This record gives sequence, structure tokens and C-alpha cells, in this order.
Amino acid sequence: MSSTIKESLSARCQSEYDSLRRVLLCPPRFMEIKDVINDVQKRYKDENIDIDKALNQHNEFVQALLDRGVQTDLIEPAENYPEQVFTRDIGFTIGDSVFISEMASEIRQGEEQELRKWMQTRDVNFKNLTGHRIEGGDVIIDRDTVFVGISSRTSKKAIGDLQRELPDFKVLPISFNEKYLHLDCVFNILSPTEALIFPEALDRATVEMLAERYTLIRVNEKEQFALGTNVLSIGNRQVFSQPQNTQVNKQLTSRGFHVIEVDYSEIIKSGGAFRCCTMPLIRV
Repeated sequence: MSSTIKESLSARCQSEYDSLRRVLLCPPRFMEIKDVINDVQKRYKDENIDIDKALNQHNEFVQALLDRGVQTDLIEPAENYPEQVFTRDIGFTIGDSVFISEMASEIRQGEEQELRKWMQTRDVNFKNLTGHRIEGGDVIIDRDTVFVGISSRTSKKAIGDLQRELPDFKVLPISFNEKYLHLDCVFNILSPTEALIFPEALDRATVEMLAERYTLIRVNEKEQFALGTNVLSIGNRQVFSQPQNTQVNKQLTSRGFHVIEVDYSEIIKSGGAFRCCTMPLIRV
């Protein structure tokens, strides 16, 4: 594990729900389902991605972030990385450290270098997590606790490395059915006391452990497939969610959340939604 240190813009993230001030996205200009790596992609492989529609939906999402005062940075997409839109996987911020992941899937390997170049040109401090695969979709932070999903994308050895890098945090491994790809596709923290969950993807002991800490809002199978768990909180109980996921949105609204509905149906064909497409740099 190596690090690059510069005089730089500060990064800060202590949760999934503090006010989002700065975030990194990537336009889906070259988005395509090439290598099927999850069940959602399997369903849409023949239909594939309508690039114009995906770009329009992504632009609408970016504009909605800007309208709510979020500084929105865009990394230039590279033609040879068809899943680069999912910036959350490539890196993640914990405390005042930005970590660059090590991608597991061959089709995504190299996205790390694009992120590294972006960080270097803007003098953003970062640390490289090298040697063992780890992806940001498996990393969920809540104050001094970091939940990390164990999957084909994130190894136990990488979780151990992350714990050594974060001595002031408790890094808690979470086992789940890796057919769902990343932890944030089945679990997502919305507030200090509430979280979305698709319990069928986790074992009973894990669900009970999480239930001791959070009020768990259940996502049904249909809406989990439509990435109902993969919402994005931007602070003050504001949450981006898809209009198609009516039951999730109804539950959130009933609990006092302001649901910001943006159609993301084209982008979710590749298996990710709002959280997957956003890499927070600053939350306060």
C-alpha cells in the first residue's frame, strides 16, 4: 500500500447522510454491457444501453445535484471503460482520506489510473489500496464504523489492510450473497438510526446485528432488482430515488424523508443507480 501526499483540497466524509458538498461523477458516454457481471446486466444484455437516453438521465441527475448546492465534478470518460459511470466503486472517502480502489473485474481494471490522474491534476490527497481487490460499492461509513461487504469484488485481506489504514475506525466485515455484486445494492444507511435493507441477501445473524443499530426499512425483491436500495442521501433527509420504486419512496416519505425522484432507468440496466454513480469527496 502506497500513498501520494500533496498540498491539497481537503476531503471529508464521516457518514452516508451528512450534507453532500462535493462529489465526483462520470458521464456514461461510452456505457455498454460487454461482460455480464450481475443479474441485472444479464436481463438487459441483448437490449443493452441507449447512450443518448443514459446521458440525458445522467445530466438530469447532475443538474438536480447542482440545484441543491452540491459541487459536482465530472471525470472525463474513457472509451475503453464502459462502466466508468459507477465512480463510487473506483474510490471512496473515509474521514479525511480518499482511497483509490483496486478493481476486481478485468473490464474495469484501469479505471483506477483515470481517477488517480484526476486527483493528481487537482492536488487531491489520496491513498492507493493495492495488492488485494476492494471496491467502493462494498464500503459504507457511519461515523466511527465502516461496514465492508465481503464479495468477489472485495477480499478479506483488503478489509484487513483498510483497518490498518484506519486505526480510529472500526472496520466491520459484512457477509452477503455476492450475486448482488456490492453491499450497497442490498444495504444503505440513511440516517444515524435508519437504513434500507434487502434482508434476503444477508444471513439472519447479520440482519439481527444491523437491526440492533438501525430501524431497517425493507426493500422488496422487485424493487431491489431495480436498485431500490441504491439511493443517494445528500443531507437534511433528502434522498435521490427512482420514481419506479414506489414502495421504497412511500416508506421514505412516511418517515419524513424528502424523496427527489429522477428517472435513472437506462443506467440501472448495468446494475447501479445513484449511490453507485457518485463518489463523495466532502460531506459535512
